[in-house]
Amino acid sequence: MLKNITFDRHSSDKLKSEVTIDIDKWGVPHIKAQNLHDLFFAQGWNAARDRLWQIDIARKRGLGLLSRDFGPGYLEQDRAARLFLFRGAMSAEWQAYGPDSEEICSAFAEGINSYVDSCHDGLIALPPEFGLLGHTPDYWKPEDVVRVRTHSLTRNAISELLRCRVMALAGVERGTRLDRLRQELSPPIAPRPAEGLDLAFMTDRVLQDFRLAICPVSFSRERLAASLQEADRWTRVTPSDEIMQTVFQEGSNNWAISATKTTTERPILALDPHRKHVLPSIRYLVHLSMPGLDVIGAGEPMIPGISMGHNGTAAFGLTIFGADQEDIYVYETKSEGNKYLYKGAWEQVKTIHEKIPVRAHTDQEVKLQFTRHGPILNQNAEKDRAFALRTVWMDPGMAPYMASLAVMRSKTFSEYTSSLANWGCPSVNHIYADTSNVIAWKPSGAAPVRRNWDGLLPVPGDGRFEWEGYLSPDDGPFEMNPAKGFVATANAMNVPEEWSRSHPAFGYEWSDSSRHDTLHTTLSRSEKISLRDCMSLQCSVYSPIAVRILAKLDTLLGSVANMPALHLFSNWDRHLDASSPAAAFFEIWLSKHLGPTVARLESADDEVLALLVPLQPSAIASWLEQAEPSEKLKHSIMESLTSAWSECICRFGDDSASWAWGSIHKLDLRHPLQALTSEQWSLGAIALGGSSSTLNFSSYRSGQFSVSEGPSVRIIMDVGSWDDSLFINNPGQSGVPISSHYRDLNHDWQRGEYKPLLYSEESIRRELEHRVVLSPADC
Repeated sequence: MLKNITFDRHSSDKLKSEVTIDIDKWGVPHIKAQNLHDLFFAQGWNAARDRLWQIDIARKRGLGLLSRDFGPGYLEQDRAARLFLFRGAMSAEWQAYGPDSEEICSAFAEGINSYVDSCHDGLIALPPEFGLLGHTPDYWKPEDVVRVRTHSLTRNAISELLRCRVMALAGVERGTRLDRLRQELSPPIAPRPAEGLDLAFMTDRVLQDFRLAICPVSFSRERLAASLQEADRWTRVTPSDEIMQTVFQEGSNNWAISATKTTTERPILALDPHRKHVLPSIRYLVHLSMPGLDVIGAGEPMIPGISMGHNGTAAFGLTIFGADQEDIYVYETKSEGNKYLYKGAWEQVKTIHEKIPVRAHTDQEVKLQFTRHGPILNQNAEKDRAFALRTVWMDPGMAPYMASLAVMRSKTFSEYTSSLANWGCPSVNHIYADTSNVIAWKPSGAAPVRRNWDGLLPVPGDGRFEWEGYLSPDDGPFEMNPAKGFVATANAMNVPEEWSRSHPAFGYEWSDSSRHDTLHTTLSRSEKISLRDCMSLQCSVYSPIAVRILAKLDTLLGSVANMPALHLFSNWDRHLDASSPAAAFFEIWLSKHLGPTVARLESADDEVLALLVPLQPSAIASWLEQAEPSEKLKHSIMESLTSAWSECICRFGDDSASWAWGSIHKLDLRHPLQALTSEQWSLGAIALGGSSSTLNFSSYRSGQFSVSEGPSVRIIMDVGSWDDSLFINNPGQSGVPISSHYRDLNHDWQRGEYKPLLYSEESIRRELEHRVVLSPADC
C-alpha cells in the first residue's frame, strides 16, 4: 500500500494500456508502460508536464514560428532558422535512426499533444509563462522532433571566419601566430588561404544569419512591441563573442573505470556534460521501462529516449569530440539569372519562397536561397560574391542525439559500436561500461573527408574543395579494456597518433588539455577509486593552467622586488576555490591583463585583439613556456601584475585577504521572461569556484566573470549496483516556476552534493512522492 503520496489520473484514446509515472522526491519520473507506443507517448506527455513552455519555445524557434506568437521583432530570427531546417526526404531521415524511430517520434508527439489538449480543455493549468505572453502551446508533428537542427553542437564555421578576419588585418603569417592565442591547433598545422580567396571579403555579416539561427530566444518589452518597419533591428540579438564563446565552451568530462581499479569492485562510469546554463535546465532525467527495455538517464526534454545513462546492463556517456563539421563557401556570382560559378559553369541558385505568419500582421514572404553546398547566408552584390555554409546538419540522419534511440538499448559493446555507426550529430566521445566488466571509448559522428584542404578557413565554392563523404565509422579509433584500467575524455585532442598517421584528420580545434590531464593523472594513481572520489573529481577546481603559468613566472621574472601579487601566489594551492583571494587575482590577471599583454607582445592592435578575445588560457601558457627571458618581457609581465592588482583593489578593497573569487564568479540563473514580470522566477546569483580549465567547469564571458557554461547535470553510475548511482540536475527537474522541483537542487548542486538515481522498483517505492496514472479513454 502506497502512503503519503499524491495521485493524478488522466486518460487518452491514443493509449493501448495503462501507464504509471512515479515521481520520486527529487523530481525524477519513472515511467512504466506495457508497449513501445505507450512508453514514448507517456515520455512526451511527461515532458510537457514538466517542461511545456521550454519545449514549445524550442520548437517554435527551430521551425521559425516565433513571429506568429510574438510579432515582427522575431521575423528575422524565424527567417534565419528556416535556412537550417532539414528539407530532405523524410523516408531517408526516419530510416537513418532505425526501424521504429518514426513510431517512437509519433507516439512522443501524441503524448505532448494529449497534454496540450488537456490544457486547452481546462483540465490542466498552463504554465504561467503562456498567460504572461498571451500565447498558447502548439501541437507537434512527429517530424518536428527531427527537422530542427539548430541545437546541434557542430563546429567550426565561426572559428573559420574569425581566423580569416585576423589574417586579413594582420597578414597571413602574423595572423596565423596571433590566432593561435585564440585557438591552439592539434595536430599543429599552419592554415593557408586557398588560391583565389580574397580575405577582405570576409566580414562579420557573413555568418550573421547563422548566429541568429543558433542563438537563444530573448524577450524584452521593446522586442515584443516592434513594428514591421523595425523588424530588421533584431538581426543580432546576442553579441557575436557570446555566441562564439558558447559554441567553443560547451564540452564535458566523462570516464569509465575498470572493476580492478574501484573500491566497489565494479566498473564506475561518470559524466558531466557542459552546456550554457539556462533556466530551466537544458537536461532532463527520466526512467523509461517496459517489457524488454528499462533505461534511465538524461537527455533533452524535446527528444525521445535518453542520450546518457544505463539500461540495467550497460552504462553510457558522451562528451563533445572535435570533428570539424562545417565549412564556409565563397562563390563568384552574377546577378543576371541569380547564378554562381561551379566547375567552370554557371549554376542556378535554388530559391524557396515561404510565408511566415506574424502576430497582428499579414503573413510576410521571405526568400530563402541555397547552393549545392547549403544555405546562402550573405551576398555582396557589389563584388559579385555570395557566402554559403555547408554543414553535416543538412544530411539525413543528423538530428542531434536521435541515434540514442538505438544506443540506449545496446547491452554489449558489439551492439553499442553497431548502433554508433548511425550517430551523426553532434560528434562525441562515447564511453561505455557494462556488468561483464567491459569498459571502452569510441568517438562517433559525421566527420567530413577533406583531401586537399584543412577546413580551417573559408574556401571557394567553385568545385575545387569538396567533401569526399564521411570517415567510415567502422574504421574509427577505439579503446577497449586498456591495461591502465580506465578510459577518460574531456574534449581535448585524443586521437591516437598511430591512427592519425594513416587517416585524414577529424579536425584541429579542441579544448585545451587541462581537464584531460587532470583526469588522466588522477585516474592513473595506484589507489582504488570510489564513488565519492568521482564526486570529488567532478567538483575539482584544481587549475593546471595556474600551475603552468606560475611555474614559468619564476623563470621569466627571476629576482624582482617584493610584489604583493607574487606574495599572494606563493601561499596558494592553485585551486580556484570560491573563497580564494589568489584565485580571484589570478583569473582577473590572466583574462584581462596577462592575455592582452601577450597578444600585444605579438603585435596585436586593438582591432585584432577584439577578434581574438577570449584568448585560450592554454595558449597563453604555451606562449609563456616558449618565450625567452628578456627585460622587455619581464617589464611587460610586471606591468600586467601591477595593473591587475590595481583593478582588484578597485573591485574588492585594499585588504587582499578579503578578496574572493566567488564574489564575482557567480551563476545567476535568470528566467527568460525576467524583464517582463515581477514574479520571482529567477533564482539569484550563487558563488562558484573553477574556470574553463578545471574539471568543475565554470567558464565566464570575456571581460566579465559571471558564469555562463558548466555541468548542466552530473551523473555517476555504479555499474551493476544501479541504485547506488548518483545524479544532480541544476537547478531542478521541473520548468514550472511554481513547482517544488523548479529550484530544489540548486544549492545542492552548488555544494557538490548528489541525489540517488533510483532504478529498482523497491527503491523507487520508498522515495515515491507523486503518481500519475495514464489510462486508455475507455477504462
